[in-house]
Amino acid sequence: MPVMELISRLAIAFITLLVLTRLMGRKEIAQLTFFNFVSAISIGAIGASLAIDSSLSVTNGLIALLTWSAFTIIIGVLDLKSPLFRNTVEGQPVILVQKGEIMDKALQKVRLDLDALNTLLRKKNVFEISDVDYAIFETDGTLSVMKKETQQPLTKGNMNIKQATDMTFPTSASLISDGKIQEKNLEKLNIDHEWLEQQLRQSGINSISDVFYAEVQKDGTLYIDTNNDNPL
Repeated sequence: MPVMELISRLAIAFITLLVLTRLMGRKEIAQLTFFNFVSAISIGAIGASLAIDSSLSVTNGLIALLTWSAFTIIIGVLDLKSPLFRNTVEGQPVILVQKGEIMDKALQKVRLDLDALNTLLRKKNVFEISDVDYAIFETDGTLSVMKKETQQPLTKGNMNIKQATDMTFPTSASLISDGKIQEKNLEKLNIDHEWLEQQLRQSGINSISDVFYAEVQKDGTLYIDTNNDNPL
């Protein structure tokens, strides 16, 4: 391949990848889920072929890049619009440790062994599983850890939380998303519809369809974002 052709291909591939990456959004970099991982590798491979594979015409290379990027953007839109589609493509967080007890089946589900789990815990400055209240394996492969209260540093904020509410939860969780109740999360946290509706009424909301997103915090308070983009 002539040098000038190689340079022009590299320039075209670089500029095209830069523009397409901006169009696809920061999630491709910030949150590397299974789909983002596959998408990033595929786009990189197509871009490399466009740059150095003389058997691939520039036109066909650009068409391949644009088409794959369009697929990625469409999947991203569906991911935002449909919780069912999002769970199918990205999966859901999995509880690996609960109340200091390792969830064996959950470990098998995410294909982690004990050594790998301990490594992830040590990265969170946790060296004994018995100190863990909850450890949750996120969809991007990171581990979120909440230590037992006896292992947490006592702060004024912690004391205020205990005084503020009699209801506490092991972790924050969405209860309403896109105007729909997340039944699985209600069941996991042992929350009934009556409690949720009461919290909404106290915030002046009479219909669940008026709520874009609602998340219960660990201290029992409820964050609410209504459809008119006015968080309560």
